[in-house]
Amino acid sequence: MSRPGLTELSGYAEELIRSRHATRAFRPEAVPDETLRAIFSLAGAAPSNSNAQPWQVEVVSGAALERLADALQTAHAEERISVDFPHSEGMYSQVHQERRSAFGAELYGALGIDRGDHRAHGAYNSESLRFYGAPHAAFLFVSGDGGARLTADVGAYMQTLLLAMAAYGVDSCPQGVLSFYADTVRAELGLAEGRLLVGISFGYADEAEPVNRVTTKRAALESTTTFHA
Repeated sequence: MSRPGLTELSGYAEELIRSRHATRAFRPEAVPDETLRAIFSLAGAAPSNSNAQPWQVEVVSGAALERLADALQTAHAEERISVDFPHSEGMYSQVHQERRSAFGAELYGALGIDRGDHRAHGAYNSESLRFYGAPHAAFLFVSGDGGARLTADVGAYMQTLLLAMAAYGVDSCPQGVLSFYADTVRAELGLAEGRLLVGISFGYADEAEPVNRVTTKRAALESTTTFHA
């Protein structure tokens, strides 16, 4: 078999990157074990500073995922927040907030939830702790001191993982909200260390759900990138 040409490869790469999107409603069927191992093996090719690979990945499925979902919803109801990486609304600039608001309007509009319906917003956010019905979730921990450079490496791993999933026809949704319950996740998984950066729900999308047809816009190249010569 001849090696694909550069144009063919670049076309495939662009389609893969641009077609990947967050899925928020999944079918219950599990991803086959051999596909899981292939995806996470491929994700391990992600770059890291001095090849340190400072990530620890916990993949949860089946009964363990159900137990974790119950524990997360209990922690949410009891307001037991525990974050390893600080979060605040103040970390977003005005333009960031505008982008977030535009996305929120599209998302909740697809769900039929009015902007001022705080009860419905809360119920949906609570239900998201059940991984949108996904049969699997992966939790990405930063090992070592969890400093900014190590966290950036785990971010590179996350993007590689998301693209590996897309390449194997598996849908995903990175969920920052899962990291708000780091102590609960560690307790349920029997972990003593590692700082939780993000959880990723994954499986196969339920294409009948309108929420999976929400598309997000990207900022113009000129607003985020400067070329120097």
